[in-house]
Amino acid sequence: MSNTVADKLAKKTRKKAPSKQVRLKLVYIDFWSAVKFSFLVSICLAIVGVVATILIYTVLMQTGVFSSVDAVFMDIVGEENSLMKIIGFPQVLGFSVVVAILNTIVGTALGAVGALVYNLLVRVLGGFQLGFTSN
Repeated sequence: MSNTVADKLAKKTRKKAPSKQVRLKLVYIDFWSAVKFSFLVSICLAIVGVVATILIYTVLMQTGVFSSVDAVFMDIVGEENSLMKIIGFPQVLGFSVVVAILNTIVGTALGAVGALVYNLLVRVLGGFQLGFTSN
């Protein structure tokens, strides 16, 4: 039956602040915002793709995978043909840069088309209903 301050504080319970829920509908995506966002995401993915290609190529070169595959290829085709002439570093780097540029163009176009399609479908379906709460 002690009435110390610590006992009184232990018995107190903090009341949580009431959280307010808000329901919003996403009914429009700005075309140029979608194009800019998809372009930046595509650029980031292109950079990641080129760097990953360089790293994978370097690891395969250092571990000797390409030299053993080249030896098997030369045994099958002939000694005068080498696989490393086809898959040298400049060729692999050039191919990965071309693929990155094409992916950037396609990714940007898909982002724009996605925004247009969403804006058209919103007129029929009404959009996404999102719920938000305050902490």
